[in-house]
Amino acid sequence: MPHARGQDDMTRAFYPGSFDPMTNGHLDILRQALAVFDAVIVGIGVHPGKTPMFSFDERARLIANCVGGTSEAELHVVAFDNLAVDAAVNAGATAIVRGLRDGTDLNYEMQMSGMNGVMRPEVTTVFFPASPATRPITATLVRQIARMGGDVSAFVPANVAEAIRGKTA
Repeated sequence: MPHARGQDDMTRAFYPGSFDPMTNGHLDILRQALAVFDAVIVGIGVHPGKTPMFSFDERARLIANCVGGTSEAELHVVAFDNLAVDAAVNAGATAIVRGLRDGTDLNYEMQMSGMNGVMRPEVTTVFFPASPATRPITATLVRQIARMGGDVSAFVPANVAEAIRGKTA
């Protein structure tokens, strides 16, 4: 006899990154994950030695606003400063979400997945392919373009573009 799924039966995924800023590529992968998992925890890596364009709170707010209309799953945003695989376990996730743009990403992510699997075999890595339109986008390039006065609106959600203009004006 089937049983109703409760809180303990939810499939949770952890999507780690800097999200500084949230790009259309990040959003593409996040939407794919939201369609597959009951809950997605976006883990914003916080590193004391780095000065991000946006604070953790700003990034969390921007991410939440990007998917405000998405109701396929629960979305949580958390900070982490340890290994992503440990942060995933701490968040109650059984999967780590990673996006793949090209073969270079695949090689790197396969190595990372293998290492994570040895450290935490209970956590599976799930890869989602980037859509063709988002494959060339990186947060690093978006930051560089923005700092040099370029228009990044084609690479980030509208609310993020507005926030970037506020930082670089």
